[in-house]
Amino acid sequence: MTVKAADQAQVVSSAIRDVSQIATLPEITLKIVELVENPASTAQDLHKVISNDPALCSRILKVVNSSFYGMPGQIGSINRAIVLLGLNAVKNIAISASLAKLFKGGQLCPAFSARDLWKHSVAAATASKMIADAAKMGLPDEAFLAGLIHDMGLMVEMQHDRAKLIEVVNRLGVGPDGVPQKDMLETEREVFGATHQEFGKALAEKWKFPKGLLTVCGHHHDPNSLPAGQRTLSTVVAVADRLSAQVAEGFRLDITSTDINPSWLDELKIEASKVEEIKQALPERIKEVEVLLTGQ
Repeated sequence: MTVKAADQAQVVSSAIRDVSQIATLPEITLKIVELVENPASTAQDLHKVISNDPALCSRILKVVNSSFYGMPGQIGSINRAIVLLGLNAVKNIAISASLAKLFKGGQLCPAFSARDLWKHSVAAATASKMIADAAKMGLPDEAFLAGLIHDMGLMVEMQHDRAKLIEVVNRLGVGPDGVPQKDMLETEREVFGATHQEFGKALAEKWKFPKGLLTVCGHHHDPNSLPAGQRTLSTVVAVADRLSAQVAEGFRLDITSTDINPSWLDELKIEASKVEEIKQALPERIKEVEVLLTGQ
């Protein structure tokens, strides 16, 4: 490990220690993550844990009966809902509900608020699922969660040192159109000694998220830097990130251009025309998901 890498690791480790005392996932959510990651777990095992949380049961029933999941009829049984949605989708609902609370916060400065970050995260999650569905990848639930948590490192920065994050935002030179003049990752390295990619990956590791989600947090800006067999999910989120910035309100300070790298579409084996279709449908789908995740 180089001196620079060692310094970065120390910065990240210190931030995660601070944040772990402030932003933690509820015990029930951690139990659900652990249970779903265990291949021996069953829907009945998950039901036993979830039945202790009436609010989560209500959220799951709301999701299973929504147009977003396209389930027929009205499902009234939580056990049936778990079977229909699948363990991974239920895990994602639990994490989403928990993150919605953690992302709450006021205006940090004129160009940044926790609410804007949450709105962007929801938009990216929605776009990620739509891209995964369109590309027939067979991982729409994982893609949704990947999109939702990809910028989690910004939450770490906000909780760890608000003054430094304000300094980063101020240095970006954000114009009236909300477009930054400087690269945010470079600016984060100058101010924090690490970027929101490294912070996000470390927090995902702390929370024992699956390895694929760690990779997304750490490489959603540079998926091509990953080995060929490990970049699909990060590429999905990279495309979703830019689509979200094109059509939705919310945070977009970490990209200076919303152009989508053609190599990313090649990686996903998806045509530009299909991406355009997703873009047109995205605003309405985002509204559906916002209702599901926030109850509003």
